[in-house]
Amino acid sequence: MDLNAEDFLPVSKADMDARGWAGYDFLVITGDAYVDHPSFGTAIIARLLEAEGYQVCVCAQPDWNSPDSLAAYGRPRLGVLLSAGNLDSMVAHYTVAKRRRSSDAYSPGNRTGLRPDRAVIVYANLARRAFGNVPVVIGGLEASLRRFAHYDYWEDKVRRSVLVDSGADLLTYGMGERATLEIAARLRSGTPIGEIHDVRGTAFLTADPGACVYPKVLCASFEEVAGDKRAYAQATMLQYQEHDPVVGRAILQPHGDRFLVVNPPAMPLTTAELDRVAELPYVREPHPMYDALGGVPAIEEVRFSICHNRGCFGACNFCSLAFHQGRMVTSRSHQSVLREAQLLIRHPGFKGYIHDVGGPTANFRRPACQKQCKAGLCKNRACLAPTACPNLDADHADYLKLLRELRALPGVKKVFIRSGIRFDYLLQDKSGAFLRELVEHHVSGQLKVAPEHCVDSVLDYMGKPHIAVYEKFRQKYDSLNKKYGKEQYLVPYLMSSHPGCTLDDAVELACWLNHSGRQPEQVQDFYPTPGTLSTCMYHTGLDPRTMEPVFVPRSAHEKAMQRALMQWKRPEKRPLVLEALRLTHRQDLIGYGKECLLRPDRPQTRRPPERGRGPKERGGGAKTPFKPKPAAAKPAKRKAGWAKPKPKAGGRRKGK
Repeated sequence: MDLNAEDFLPVSKADMDARGWAGYDFLVITGDAYVDHPSFGTAIIARLLEAEGYQVCVCAQPDWNSPDSLAAYGRPRLGVLLSAGNLDSMVAHYTVAKRRRSSDAYSPGNRTGLRPDRAVIVYANLARRAFGNVPVVIGGLEASLRRFAHYDYWEDKVRRSVLVDSGADLLTYGMGERATLEIAARLRSGTPIGEIHDVRGTAFLTADPGACVYPKVLCASFEEVAGDKRAYAQATMLQYQEHDPVVGRAILQPHGDRFLVVNPPAMPLTTAELDRVAELPYVREPHPMYDALGGVPAIEEVRFSICHNRGCFGACNFCSLAFHQGRMVTSRSHQSVLREAQLLIRHPGFKGYIHDVGGPTANFRRPACQKQCKAGLCKNRACLAPTACPNLDADHADYLKLLRELRALPGVKKVFIRSGIRFDYLLQDKSGAFLRELVEHHVSGQLKVAPEHCVDSVLDYMGKPHIAVYEKFRQKYDSLNKKYGKEQYLVPYLMSSHPGCTLDDAVELACWLNHSGRQPEQVQDFYPTPGTLSTCMYHTGLDPRTMEPVFVPRSAHEKAMQRALMQWKRPEKRPLVLEALRLTHRQDLIGYGKECLLRPDRPQTRRPPERGRGPKERGGGAKTPFKPKPAAAKPAKRKAGWAKPKPKAGGRRKGK
C-alpha cells in the first residue's frame, strides 16, 4: 500500500513548512509510534483537533534526554498535549516479574527503549524545558489511572498524583475528547490555563478548595493513604463510587499544602459523536517513516477490525476499563460501522475477513439498564457478578442485526468476534439467538473467554461470575458446535496469584483443568496495575468493598508454584508442583489415577562413573579415584595336541 507523508499530520518542522504553516497550535506528544488509526488515542485527539480547525503537529517518541527534540518544532501557539501512549509505560516495559520486556509492539520494528519509564512525567518536564510556560495538558491511560495518589507496583510504594510529579497544568482522564475540545476552545479564546477549573473529566491543583465549582467530597490525603493502608482502601472505594458521569461528585485529595481537584467524569459520547470520531480522515496505517524500520507491529491486530462500542459494565476488579472508559456503554450506529467495513473491503490487503467487531466487551451495545442513564450506576452492586441484576437488559438483537448486515456485504467472507465475550451476559439473553449465530458464523476456530478461575471465593474477589455459569456456557457451546458440525474450541483465560487465591485454591484450579482435559499454553499472573480494586487489595490486604482482610500471594516462590500448578504436565514444572502438593497435603494427587496430576517418583539408580573422565567431565561431584580392573587370570596351559582356534570365515573372532 503506497502512502504519502502528506496524508498524515505533520511530524516535523519541515512538514509544517511544506504546508506553508507560519506556526501551529498544538504539539501532540506520544510514547507510541505515530499510527494514524482510531485504535490509537493520539490519532483520535490529533484528528479531532484538526477537524475543529486547529493546526496540529505530532511528535512521536521524542528523544527524552534533550529538550532540543521538542524545541526543533518551534513553540506551539496554544499548548502541548501529551500521553504515554496506548499503555502505561511501566506495563509496556516490564513483566509482572519486573523483568524488562524484549519487545514493544507499539514501537517501530518491535524495538524497546524508544520511550522512557514514567513517560508522562518525563515528557511533561521535557516540554517545560523546551517551551517554558506553555500550557501542558497530560492525558491518556497512564495519566488517567494515576490521577489520584496511587500504589505503584514497580516501586512498591504509594506515589503522588501524576499531575503533581509531572508539573503539568491540567490532566484529562477517560477517553478525553470532550475535555480536550473544551480546553482547546478556552485557550483559543484567551483564557489562561490556570483559570480552567470547570471542565468535566479533568483534574487540576489549587491552594483554594473553593476553586472547585462542582458538588464535592474530601478524600484522604496523599500523606494519609501513603502511611495508612486502611485509609488507602477507603479512598479507593470512594474514587470508584464517584466515577459516575450522572451523579458523581468532584473529589478533593490534599497533597501537601495544595488540593488535587478531580472534577466529575465527562458524559460518554453519544452515538452521533462516536460516529464522527470513528470516521475522521485517518490513514489507518503507521506513518511511512517507519517502513525501513520494520513497521509498527501493533497495527496488525486492528487493521481489519472494527470497534463498535465503548465502556464496560462487566467491572472485573483487576481491569482498569471501569476506571478509565467508565461503566456506561455507548455504541456507534449501524451505518457508521458499515461505512468503516467498506473502507476495509477497499484496502489492498483485505482478503475477505473482518477480524473483529468488538470493543472493551464485544457483546455490549447498550447500557446495562435504562436506570443508569437517569440515576447513575448502582453503588455497591455490580451488574453481572456474582449474579446478574434483575434489571439487566441482555437483548442482543441490535448486535445480531449489525453482524448480519456486515456478513451480507459483497467482498466479506467471514466476520469474526475476537475481543472479549461476556458469557454470563450472553446467557441472560433467553432467546439464545446470539449464541447460535456466534457458533455458526463468528468463531475463527477458537473462542477466547475469561472464566479466570474455578473457585467461587476467588471469583468473588475478582468480580467474576461463579464457575457454574461458565460450565453452563461451555455445555451449550459444545452442544451447538456438535449440532452444526463445527470443530471450534473454547480457550479459557485464567489467572494465578490474584488476591484471595491461596495455594489450596491453585490446586483446585489444576484439578479442574485436569478434569476438563485441557492445559493452558500460557498463563497470566495477576499484575497490580494502577487504579484497580484488585491492586488495592494487593497493596492493603483489604477488600475495599467490605474492608475485610484478604489473603495476598506475595512471594515470588508462591507465585511460581501457583503458576506451575496450571501447567503441571510440563517436566520443568514438576519440582514446584510436587512442593505445592506436599504443602497443601494433597499427595492424593500423586499417583496413577485419572484424577492425579503427577506420577510417583521413579527409583533413582546410580549411574556408574565413566572411565577415564575426571569429575569436571562427568558433571562435577566428589572425585572418585580411578580403579583399574583386576588383571584377568592367565588361561591354563593348553594340553598337547590342542590347536589354536581359527577365526570363522568372513569375520574376526569375538573379542578381537
